[in-house]
Amino acid sequence: MDITWDKLEYTIKICHACRLAEARTNTVVDDGNKNAAIMLVGEGPGRDEDLSGTPFVGAAGKLLDRMLASIGLDRTNVYIANIVKCRPPNNRTPLYDEAEACIGYLRAQFLLVRPKIIFCLGSTAARHIIDPEFRITREHGFWYERKGIYISSTYHPAALLRDESKKREAFEDLKSLREKIVELNLI
Repeated sequence: MDITWDKLEYTIKICHACRLAEARTNTVVDDGNKNAAIMLVGEGPGRDEDLSGTPFVGAAGKLLDRMLASIGLDRTNVYIANIVKCRPPNNRTPLYDEAEACIGYLRAQFLLVRPKIIFCLGSTAARHIIDPEFRITREHGFWYERKGIYISSTYHPAALLRDESKKREAFEDLKSLREKIVELNLI
């Protein structure tokens, strides 16, 4: 299949493959640089994201921006997407069938962006990208390599807002991301 950004964005916009489409205001496809070597993947849109159509714009997004800045990055250096493209009710974790209905869109985004690094934000992203049995509290910060792409994870910014005690660990994960960027000579 010959995929283009326009086709993908239109297909997502009209998607009704799962129940999440019933209550959405907007689909939330992406933000950042479509040619970035670094791809960040979160869980799914929250209320602010559903209203704006852009990922990570609420309180968690502001924290993500600060996290990126702490290692010399911003949204112009990365590409940001989510596992699901529509907001789950009450910001709950996407159900397995909802994520499976959307995962093809994320795979298309991978093919179009062709990142060298995928950095999962939270356990939902890590479970769908790294391993279904992934445990963020035990396995965050570890690096995996698949087909020349380096993959790691950290806590979701929303989780850090709820539990600030994890911020130190998340900062170590970010430093590891920065080291991998330097190692691969990406910036």
